[in-house]
Amino acid sequence: MSNANIVGERIKNIRNKRSMSVADLAAAIPGDPAANAKLVESLERGELVPSLTPLLQIARALGVRLGSFLDDQVGNPVVVTKAENLSKTSRFVGSNLGAERAELAFHSLAANKADRHMEPFIVTVQPHIDPPVLSTHEGEEFIYVIDGAIEVSYGKEAYTLSKGDTIYYDSIVPHHLHAAGDNTATILAVIYAPF
Repeated sequence: MSNANIVGERIKNIRNKRSMSVADLAAAIPGDPAANAKLVESLERGELVPSLTPLLQIARALGVRLGSFLDDQVGNPVVVTKAENLSKTSRFVGSNLGAERAELAFHSLAANKADRHMEPFIVTVQPHIDPPVLSTHEGEEFIYVIDGAIEVSYGKEAYTLSKGDTIYYDSIVPHHLHAAGDNTATILAVIYAPF
């Protein structure tokens, strides 16, 4: 199974376990139910690399954590992630574009920790091609730049961060991040989404 379809398969499996139709799930997500149904169907078929905002909304509508789409939920009380085990990757974009346009490659740092409240990731960030599409969702985000430089659009402001810099913000404010310039960047991202 491709990385692009792992998330879609997990959404479909959780939806089926909840005995929800695509229409039921679409109605539980904020926004237009017809557009939401099309999004869910495209995600489940693996046709889209999702952005975080709709994934958070889908997770909330299904009554699960965002991590439920990204990990195997083994449920260990302590999780150690060795550097050589960071190969498991989920890809996201700033808008709902195809897999070839993936801007963010997420490597989960707590994939086997059940019932967690934070989602820690190492993220490879690509330069942005189009004007950024700002996203908004409940929660908070903490970003630490490991390598390279990123630009964070936050509301009407823009912040450029280099290696060693950090930013912490409320995710309810429209935001977007991408690598600054033409080179990729690597960040530690910790996302908290209240459930």
